[in-house]
Amino acid sequence: MSTPTKPGLSVSHVSEQAAAVLDQVETAVVGKRQALTLVLCGILARGHVLLEDFPGLGKTLAARSFAQSLGLEFTRAQFTPDLLPADLTGAFVYDQKAGEFEFRKGPLFTGLLLADEINRTPPKTQSALLEAMQEHQVTVEGETFPLAQPFHVLATANPVEYEGTYPLPEAQLDRFLMRISFGYPTEEEEYDVLRRRVSRQQEDQHLGAVTDAAGLLAMQVAIETVPVEEDISRYCVALAAATRRHRAVQVGASPRGSLALMLTGRAHAVVAGRDYITPEDIKAVAHAVLDHRISIKPELWMSDLGGHGVVDAVLAEIPVPSARQAATTQSSATQSSAAPRDPGGALGA
Repeated sequence: MSTPTKPGLSVSHVSEQAAAVLDQVETAVVGKRQALTLVLCGILARGHVLLEDFPGLGKTLAARSFAQSLGLEFTRAQFTPDLLPADLTGAFVYDQKAGEFEFRKGPLFTGLLLADEINRTPPKTQSALLEAMQEHQVTVEGETFPLAQPFHVLATANPVEYEGTYPLPEAQLDRFLMRISFGYPTEEEEYDVLRRRVSRQQEDQHLGAVTDAAGLLAMQVAIETVPVEEDISRYCVALAAATRRHRAVQVGASPRGSLALMLTGRAHAVVAGRDYITPEDIKAVAHAVLDHRISIKPELWMSDLGGHGVVDAVLAEIPVPSARQAATTQSSATQSSAAPRDPGGALGA
């Protein structure tokens, strides 16, 4: 098992740590390497991720596994129609012994929060969570409390049950850096789930920590050092802008979408074992970043066209820039350490 990481990490070290985290998480979440890679990219890019999929496909297990592997404090909030904002943020409670009010922190004060079934709680409570996600602080009775860093939210949503739910509007969906679905496993992968359960002879799984909170912060700082060529940045802008021009789109991706493409694409490059970003990295994260930022015109709601189809069309339409691997970047990477490897097929399914 790798030891906790230290500040001042090289990109190659971050690649190795990312591969170790994915290997660890994949021991619990079987056969979802590509989706898990995207979740890790969202975390490394300092964002929050929405896991939207059918029940029983490992969303909660994935969140807990990432918290354990990254060495983060983990809390889980089950969102229900009667959940109040104070149930998340905490509240002032009168201490009779001290004769004064003291603030008791809620589950938001953690390293990784699982917001389970976020679409089952009213907008007032959803907004309390989204304030913490955006501002990294909570305000209670006029007093502001900063959240510790790192702070990440992995929220889950069920896309098939609408009775008694409060779907996130587009403006709130935009706050999530990525939206990811795991999908059903293959029969062989599902058999592997059963085999592992019989082998360990217990329901719960506990994963060892590959790093810790300080190590994750150091990994995120190292991601920021990855250079981005101008043609890659313009490619991100062109993709986001093209979603706004599409004939079927009512509201396309905002500039926050193009920024998210660049940030997660850069993280994807490092997870793939490189210290430079290519158009393929942008393509790999495009659906997770853009699909949920696109609103289709009302008259087309009954059609098969959705955000996924629009992004497919945009990726086919926008010319791909030539992948320029800067000689200076590669040279410095070679001098600092051995060439990074592809961490265990991080791009594969």
